[in-house]
Amino acid sequence: MKVKAQNSMTFNLEKCIGCNTCTVGCKNVWTNREGAEYMWWNNVETKPGVGYPRRWENQQVWKGGWVRKNGELKLRYGGRAYQLSNLFFNPHMPEMRDYYGDDVYTFTYEDLHDPEKLKQQPVARPKSMVTEQENIPITWNVNWEDNAGGTHVTGKDDVNFAGMSEQEREACLRFRDVFYFYLPRICNHCVNPACVAACPSGAAYKREEDGVVLIDQTRCRNWRYCISACPYKKPYYNWVSGKMEKCILCYPRVEAGMPPVCFHTCVGKIRSFGVVFYDMDRVPQAALVEDHDLVRAHREVILDPADPAVVAAARASGVSDDWIDAAQRSPVYKLFKRWELALPLHPEFRTLPSLFYLPPLSPAITSAGKVSPDDQDVFDMGTSKDVLIDPDELDQMRVPIRYLASLFAAGSEEPVRISLRRQLAVRHYQRSLRVERTPNVDVLKRVGLTEEDAQGIVRALSLSFYNERFVVPTTKRETADLSPYTERGFAGYTAMSPLTPLKRRKSYHKAPHDPDKEYE
Repeated sequence: MKVKAQNSMTFNLEKCIGCNTCTVGCKNVWTNREGAEYMWWNNVETKPGVGYPRRWENQQVWKGGWVRKNGELKLRYGGRAYQLSNLFFNPHMPEMRDYYGDDVYTFTYEDLHDPEKLKQQPVARPKSMVTEQENIPITWNVNWEDNAGGTHVTGKDDVNFAGMSEQEREACLRFRDVFYFYLPRICNHCVNPACVAACPSGAAYKREEDGVVLIDQTRCRNWRYCISACPYKKPYYNWVSGKMEKCILCYPRVEAGMPPVCFHTCVGKIRSFGVVFYDMDRVPQAALVEDHDLVRAHREVILDPADPAVVAAARASGVSDDWIDAAQRSPVYKLFKRWELALPLHPEFRTLPSLFYLPPLSPAITSAGKVSPDDQDVFDMGTSKDVLIDPDELDQMRVPIRYLASLFAAGSEEPVRISLRRQLAVRHYQRSLRVERTPNVDVLKRVGLTEEDAQGIVRALSLSFYNERFVVPTTKRETADLSPYTERGFAGYTAMSPLTPLKRRKSYHKAPHDPDKEYE
């Protein structure tokens, strides 16, 4: 057992209101500079839709993530020979039109503040940030599909509708039966990051002490293969600096014991942050299982931080006691493994992401007032089930189970059903406490929960304090491995080529015994 600590996250999609406060906070702190105008390290998408960049989930086009081949994991993009053949033109890399239409644009806001008297109302015209050309056409944007505004057009290309007939897809996209929910996205800081494996210069790496995936700006040579290899399309190219950039999980804040900016600014309190322990020895096998077993295998990789054997192994691996304590209090461990509520985003990419989502509940489909209430409705009006649906009636929800399964469970419906049933069971239980004054324990037993579990879930998702949602241990840099040989992926199958040591920077200082002598 080789225990590694990983900063991990959960998002409760049931509570996300799509306000993009997280996006604004991230933008103002990290990407409000020249060359980074089109970068959105945090973005909130509306589902169904094709997202940002356009069609990022379609790996038949972009070739991101890993695939199984002859019992081994291989980059979907291809090997070194294929990379070299695409050295001057990469057909599997999103272009500017996939991020921002024909060009990254702003508006001529200065026209609105011009003191010159005009005969008509001044107008801010779209203007290219790259060429400074005005009146450019606007054809796409990071928020183009907000609130299902373009779903009737772009939703047909959503890959999560795969497996549904054309009639079913059209029915889901019809306005009267429309459904949508918000999907906030940041870098997943994967346990098995494809971007790290694809980088020819070894600039992309995964930190040993906390699992944060970063790009070394001194080693980056802007090959941009990390863009193609990342199935979530979260690395970006800065056309001013000529370097690749990505979400750094606000590690300066995290090292000081504070959550990332997007977590801190979230008004819906949908985000939790904490440490999880995983067994690195199990990772290769977990990434090689069949699609329908990926969620189960991922959960098996996560270790119980209260297990004495795990604690001893963690200490042997150099994990400090405050990190062990943080892992034992981590809300991520509880939501993902103990209660099995949270699920990874597209586990079929086989990167073992460290960000997990609680799939959203949704209104039930009724007779839409035509003959309501009647026996066709899921609601039992006038009884204890009013406004709540039975945990077995998931197929009556507006968000199709198959859609959620494609998004969060590689097409397997069972993990999604378990999560939704448990969320609904806790709602039933809470209603029985507040309305009927008698705890309905049976509804919990049906889904494998106890009263203690239900109370913990309510606390974690609704009533938790700041320090309960964000369990962030401060990093002890004196115990971190800062050598140039710091591990950058899993030896044997994530490294495309032998990695050369980092070149140490020359530093000169004065010797205490001879203040006039300088030495390297």
